[in-house]
Amino acid sequence: MIDSTGPVWDAIVGLSRFGALAAMAELGCADHLAAGPLGVTDLAALCDADATALGRVMRELAAIGVVRSVAPHVYELTEAGQVMRGDVPGSMRPAVRVMAEEGYWQALGLLPESVRRGRSVFVERNGPYYDYLAARPEAAREFNDYMETRAVPIGAALAADYDFSDVKTLVDVAGGNGHLLAAVLAAHPTVRGVLFDREHVVEGARASLEARGFGERCELAPGDFFTGVPAADAYLLASIIHNWSDEDALRILGNVRAAMPADGRVLLLEMVLPDDDSPHIGKEVDLRMLALHGGRERTRGEYAELLATSGLALSRVLPLPAGASLIEALPA
Repeated sequence: MIDSTGPVWDAIVGLSRFGALAAMAELGCADHLAAGPLGVTDLAALCDADATALGRVMRELAAIGVVRSVAPHVYELTEAGQVMRGDVPGSMRPAVRVMAEEGYWQALGLLPESVRRGRSVFVERNGPYYDYLAARPEAAREFNDYMETRAVPIGAALAADYDFSDVKTLVDVAGGNGHLLAAVLAAHPTVRGVLFDREHVVEGARASLEARGFGERCELAPGDFFTGVPAADAYLLASIIHNWSDEDALRILGNVRAAMPADGRVLLLEMVLPDDDSPHIGKEVDLRMLALHGGRERTRGEYAELLATSGLALSRVLPLPAGASLIEALPA
């Protein structure tokens, strides 16, 4: 007999499993285990944690396969657990820490009320999520680390799979630390870049871009995309439009359309949802957008309609890693 409660119990149990991963990430357990197995008492001393409580967490981590016991109360990292180290390429530790941050959990806990109202209760109580992060430097640093890790495979695919050969100037709208822009500049030496974001963000990106050798090829332009954007022949908006309602998204896209020439283009890097009920990571992210921002993920048809209302025409959609897609739009 099929247990019809299975999917529900899987989701409920998933909270405890994630809680164990969150403790592992916050305490730095994987970094301490990088050199080899440790007993719980020694590991607790290194993590400044209670040994009994940590032992209970390690038991759960062993059950989900990120550590294994090699002797009673002695654990080592599994291959799957290596990604929880902070010093490895593609580390998942920043992602876990971002999603375990107090405000993030609060937003998801408020999701039922957000669904009832049709808008983010978290935003009503705390203001926009990025303002919330700006007031919490440690949380903002973890978020930036997470976005940088996520940007590596996507940036490599973007630079390799899309033809930037006839782009003169690429504006990375709300580009954060400029990781995606840097990937494009590195692969396409004739392109000039403009990193456009809030003033404190672009100032924080300056050292990173200069260290990569892009100081002379990349202009830093502080500003607000609700007010206007710099003129250029190409614009990249990576994980931007999904943060906003249709009304706000139209304001952003309208400002981009007003600034671009007749032969310009807009590149949206987003998750494009399937039209049916097939599984897609974007459907999970969509609920986070509702909870944290009041934004949403969209289908191809919904993006086409949004772009058309902004005076743009969807030209094509290219698949990228991690469930992402690149949507190219041209002036209508």
